Amino acid sequence: MEGAPRIAEAKDVTLIERIGAHSHIRGLGLDDSLEARSSSQGMVGQLSARKAAGVILQMIRDGHIAGRAVLISGQPGTGKTAIAMGMAQSLGPGTPFTSMSASEIFSLEMSKVEALTQALRRSIGVTIKEETELIEGEVVELIIDRPAPGSSAAAGARQGKLTMKTTDMETVYDLGAKMLDALAKERVTSGDVIAIDKASGKVTKLGRSYARSKDYAVSGPTVRYVACPDGELQRRREVVHTVTLHEIDVINSRAQGFLALFAGDTGEIKAEVREQINQKVAEWREEGKAEIVPGVLFIDEVHMLDIECFSFLNRALEAELAPVLVVASNRGITTIRGTHYRSPHGMPIDLLDRMLIIATEPYGEADVTRILQIRCEEEDVTATPAAVALLTRIGLECSLRYAIQLIQTSSLVAQQRRAAEVDVQDVRRVYELFVDVQRSTQFLQSYTESFLFEEGKSKDAEMAD
Repeated sequence: MEGAPRIAEAKDVTLIERIGAHSHIRGLGLDDSLEARSSSQGMVGQLSARKAAGVILQMIRDGHIAGRAVLISGQPGTGKTAIAMGMAQSLGPGTPFTSMSASEIFSLEMSKVEALTQALRRSIGVTIKEETELIEGEVVELIIDRPAPGSSAAAGARQGKLTMKTTDMETVYDLGAKMLDALAKERVTSGDVIAIDKASGKVTKLGRSYARSKDYAVSGPTVRYVACPDGELQRRREVVHTVTLHEIDVINSRAQGFLALFAGDTGEIKAEVREQINQKVAEWREEGKAEIVPGVLFIDEVHMLDIECFSFLNRALEAELAPVLVVASNRGITTIRGTHYRSPHGMPIDLLDRMLIIATEPYGEADVTRILQIRCEEEDVTATPAAVALLTRIGLECSLRYAIQLIQTSSLVAQQRRAAEVDVQDVRRVYELFVDVQRSTQFLQSYTESFLFEEGKSKDAEMAD
């Protein structure tokens, strides 16, 4: 029938969760005595390195360490970044953790020193304490005056009365239109236990009173019953706000500083502004209004920094307000960028001398198998034991990163043949399609004369020599 209306197809919109290289990391996998479990919270192996990171973590939590530097060194694919991510997960949201790559310093539209300064101050938290007055109690009655239509009062502001009580007292408050709107937004009714901030007028519903639990035979699962508060209705409560020094810098250096935090375009900040903020924070600390929370600045691939950045970091770690600096490098003895000198990890000796160095070791066969199993679970891929064994062999002979990359591609090949599990033939298929570094190097050596701008000697030239 041509005249029949078409019914549009309804498609479910699902939340797409991105699976990252370290999205399976939940922590360092340590017990209460800081002993590393063989496999826990996504971490596998590296028991000594994880225990060392746990000691640093405990010192950060206790506030006993600041202005120190830690170097995580090891071969590529030995879990250096994973340990740093585990530290970030273990610290929680209360401690600032800033993660960046060393190459980002050279791509920002600001000087290298300014970029490092912002990263350092982004890793230092300020806990600001302030007292606020609250009205907290159970709502007994809420009356809203509704004038008759057409009367002169109907054009004016709405008014109402709110009766609140605790176990010791009961009071009636006169309400204006703003407070009535705030109560209506939270859907406050009689029997609710609420808290009202006197300074801002914000209304927070704490739950339903236990005394009203029998008013309804059935209640929803989201209904929370609380006890009626005791004491006076008006009380003072300490509120704690945690911000970073960089956020305070941006707010005080721009006319619309708070909006600049969301835009991300902070630009360079004058040194005078930072000095004034440091003085103000010092005054708050003396008055007991604020506390400094030293966080962690993690710089991956630190050997990409040049000698100017290393010199600045060496001096910045001696400052009064300095976070814990955690860096990672997979280089051996190599040239320091910006100089002709060679040094371990591509870093100056004087900076290395003040660092605590955590070394990672290559994974064994059992660890590689367990890591591949965890990644299969994270990527929602079901693989047969034979396929996991083959991936383990590839991870040991080629690289662990290459083996992990083959998990999702093998799953796609298995889906094409309508298989529920990834089998050996799927892994072999993608192994033939995607070459690893060793096979790619062999290919280049075999066909070196066919590539442009090849600076190596040809076979004929080598034979003539």
